[in-house]
Amino acid sequence: MSNQQYEMAANGGERPSAKLLYVTAARYDTDWHSTMHSHYFSEFIYVLHGQGRFLVENTVLDIKENDLVIVNPHVEHTETSLKDHPLEYIVLGVDNVIFTFDPLGAASSYRLYHYQEQASQMNWYLKTMLREVENKALYHEVVCQNLLEVMIIHMMRLANFTLSVVSSRRLRSVSSSAKRFIDDHFKEAVTLQELADELHVGKFHLIHSFTEDYGISPINYLIARRVEESKTLLKTTDLNIAKIASFTGFSSQSYFSQCFRRLSGFTPNEYRRIMRMKVED
Repeated sequence: MSNQQYEMAANGGERPSAKLLYVTAARYDTDWHSTMHSHYFSEFIYVLHGQGRFLVENTVLDIKENDLVIVNPHVEHTETSLKDHPLEYIVLGVDNVIFTFDPLGAASSYRLYHYQEQASQMNWYLKTMLREVENKALYHEVVCQNLLEVMIIHMMRLANFTLSVVSSRRLRSVSSSAKRFIDDHFKEAVTLQELADELHVGKFHLIHSFTEDYGISPINYLIARRVEESKTLLKTTDLNIAKIASFTGFSSQSYFSQCFRRLSGFTPNEYRRIMRMKVED
């Protein structure tokens, strides 16, 4: 007989910092009025039945059964239903986290996931939470909080996205909007004044808010995003350094090389050589 014991951390191990604010069951009826709105927290919208459209900022998404939309804080959104296939869905309000959906850590506004093979498990998480809050069973809030954390971990394993642990209650709308704008436009020639004008705020207010919320100035974050993108191009293409500098928004090759070395500790050519040696090994 063999026996293998696995020790657990005394404190229970690291947990997602997400806090469940509410669980809501909704059905889209004819008297429902769709109005664009936003929250200081994130929302999960999971479709149980029906078909419709999800409007987020300037994008329209077709949604159907077993689709999950995650919307980050301060992002305007709403939903509409097809008349013959009314939407039924569960909504979770989730505080204390901002979701990033790519390996570079860009905090996009939203993401749509289509769950097919995992639909039964996602349904179980959400319907169990709903049943707990409806029945107000003993410790139902604890059960729902734990189910949320397990569900998020399950989703992270499936979908390769990370959680940025920034309190969405503290995160100001201007900071969140600035970060999303940089993530969407970092390859373009963006100045601090243009960013402030785009958001209709003063330049110094933008710097103060962004730095306090994210721990980095907006311009340094812009440079970091460009450097991260350039790493991908250095690893996966044969483009010369001048081309990569231009494609990622740097004004010159020398400035690109200077920023790259400051943030990575290597010149672009050194980084490319090291990455290729790792692949060959």
